[in-house]
Amino acid sequence: MNPERPILPNDIPNFNDDPLTRENVFIAKLDDLIAWTRRSSVWPMTFGLACCAIEMMATSVAKYDIDRFGSGPFRATPRQADLMIVAGTVSHKMAPRVKRLYDQMPEPKYVIAMGACVCKGGPYSKFGYHVVQGVDLVVPVDVYVPGCPPRPEALLEGLFRIMEKIKLERITDRTRERTRPLIQNPKVGEVA
Repeated sequence: MNPERPILPNDIPNFNDDPLTRENVFIAKLDDLIAWTRRSSVWPMTFGLACCAIEMMATSVAKYDIDRFGSGPFRATPRQADLMIVAGTVSHKMAPRVKRLYDQMPEPKYVIAMGACVCKGGPYSKFGYHVVQGVDLVVPVDVYVPGCPPRPEALLEGLFRIMEKIKLERITDRTRERTRPLIQNPKVGEVA
């Protein structure tokens, strides 16, 4: 890489070698530009199930300010969101609704499992017959944020991991083969 060539935001190199237009016109790969715009505006859905939702809400306050990373507007409808943060205990009664909300989100969509109860059942894992033993049995999870409850900094780190996944995706890969996680076990209640 040429050290004289300026670097655009988020490491998008400018391939324009003309010294007269280098500062005003940049040339880059289309995949890099689309990935840069998508990862700079990941919009989560307003969706909290239990106590971890308080920590999720805390990421939007001034101390942590998730808005400075482009993820500030929590959307009230799944049709306008591309990130589902499952924060709290998922019961078997709630699992079909989680799946329905996930299905209503437009592609590409991502899921963060926030909290010990969401990741593997938490304190309910041994005797809690009503709790799904991991939300990855219902929807494919991209990033796990463990803890009971996890700190807002941990959720921000999970958001950064989602942004790294978006950076690896290509626009020609419509199925997201390289980055799409699989559902671990689709045999939970009435969800497939």
